Amino acid sequence: MPAAPAIGRVWLLTALLLVPPVVALWLGVAPAWRPWLSGWVCVLSLATFAVYAWDKRRAVQGGERTRESSLHLLALLGGWPGALLAQPLLRHKNAKSSFQVLFWLIVAIHEYLALDCLAGWRFAHFIAGSLRG
Repeated sequence: MPAAPAIGRVWLLTALLLVPPVVALWLGVAPAWRPWLSGWVCVLSLATFAVYAWDKRRAVQGGERTRESSLHLLALLGGWPGALLAQPLLRHKNAKSSFQVLFWLIVAIHEYLALDCLAGWRFAHFIAGSLRG
């Protein structure tokens, strides 16, 4: 089990990374959609944490494992906070470099989308305008 200060850092990092998405949800999403989207992220994060725990148990027992692509898909669909907490707390998938690179790319995509939402989708509009010619 990780030491107490390490657990505190994991919770702090997760909380800090959740600030832009939460603010974007509050300021950039219609009020009727807020409960649905926040519920989606909460449920998916809990499910993602549970899948990590199940996969860790299977790894220890030598059973059939969850595909890494499935873990990444859960994170991409919004379960990244659960994955972020599960990795160090369960000591699972936190040392594999190739997995971590893709995982942090997924987190960066979520952070970027939140920040672009807060900026009025300026970068998305710039890209769309560039693609149109």
